[in-house]
Amino acid sequence: MSKKILIVDDSNSMRQMIRFTLEEEGYQIEEAVNGRQGTEKLDSFHPDLIITDIHMPEMNGIEFISHTREHAKFKFTPIIVLTTESEKNMQDEGKKAGATAWLVKPFSPDLLIETVKKVAG
Repeated sequence: MSKKILIVDDSNSMRQMIRFTLEEEGYQIEEAVNGRQGTEKLDSFHPDLIITDIHMPEMNGIEFISHTREHAKFKFTPIIVLTTESEKNMQDEGKKAGATAWLVKPFSPDLLIETVKKVAG
């Protein structure tokens, strides 16, 4: 059974690139265009790993991570932040909210795969 990954990013091209990279590695992918939609998909999709952007409309990545961590069944689900945001204070805020790892865009597909394997097994 392949691991399931939820990608939460308002950029269609970014979601497609992540999907393509991870499907090639055998992962099952579901997409959401913002944190609100991501929250709606948590229960139906039950991801083993979540990849989220920070800057999104309706519900940003920090709010999405905090909301996800409030649910007992997602308390320990790895969450990778994939963002253009490289500010240390924003990374600290992400970690405090419950982010497992932080990757700054642009990134290489190899680094994404390596990070996913490291945090999701």
